[in-house]
Amino acid sequence: MKKGFSAFFALFLIVAAPFTLGEQSKKTYELIYQDLQRLTQHILDLEKTTGQNSEDIQALKKILQELLTLSLRFQTEQASIKEDQKQIPSQFQVVLAKLDVLNTKLNNFSSELLEIKEIVLTPPEPQPAEQSDEEESKESPPTEQKTEETKTETKEENLGEEELPEIPQLSPQEVYNIAYSDYLNGNYQLAIDGFTLFLEQFSSSPVADDAAYWIGECYFSQSKFEEAATQFADLILNFPEGDKIPSAYLKKGLSLLELEKKDEALSVFKLLISKYPFEDETRIAQEKIKEIRKTNA
Repeated sequence: MKKGFSAFFALFLIVAAPFTLGEQSKKTYELIYQDLQRLTQHILDLEKTTGQNSEDIQALKKILQELLTLSLRFQTEQASIKEDQKQIPSQFQVVLAKLDVLNTKLNNFSSELLEIKEIVLTPPEPQPAEQSDEEESKESPPTEQKTEETKTETKEENLGEEELPEIPQLSPQEVYNIAYSDYLNGNYQLAIDGFTLFLEQFSSSPVADDAAYWIGECYFSQSKFEEAATQFADLILNFPEGDKIPSAYLKKGLSLLELEKKDEALSVFKLLISKYPFEDETRIAQEKIKEIRKTNA
């Protein structure tokens, strides 16, 4: 009997052992799984925090880049202002010098007017009713002396006016070069003023047609196509033998094209081709004609 019970108990242990071990393994797996879940959540939280920090860093970088851009733009504008101040045309400096001379003359004139006013408003000194010839002769020398002093002062004033520095006169080439330099530097309005002054003062110059042409180029560069077309038309009319005429025809046609006046531009391009068939501008005009015909087709 004892042997049967022992055998039964041993059999029970053998059967129950896997179930006990299975429950322990299951609990172990659950604990490991929970730990893995917590670690995963912790990693996600870390990634989220890192992403936010990265976004903040990118935002700071963007702000710093904008500040750097603004700083560079400010420095560029400051340098441009200084360069513009250096590039003030000499004719304006001459005008300022003339104004200084005029102011000096006006000041001298005002001083003379004040002296005359004092003389006129000063009442005459009373004289005795009877005066001997001797007293008159005694008083006359001071009058002559005063006249000599007045003459001396007048001479000194005239000498002072003569000693004023003469204003230097610019040559035609200097005026042209100043205006052309303004054009190259993008100071188009200053260039227009300079070339206009050149045409007013030196209309018979051999480069007068060039000056008129660059005025048109200044307008064209500013996208003022109406003014540019008018300027190139005036150049063609006033300087028909100039070497800039082919370019003037081309730029006039391009200006009209920008103004959506295709028919007029087409006529100008055809006229350029017929009058100057071997110029480089003619090849460009032919290409523009093809483009106009394609758009009209």
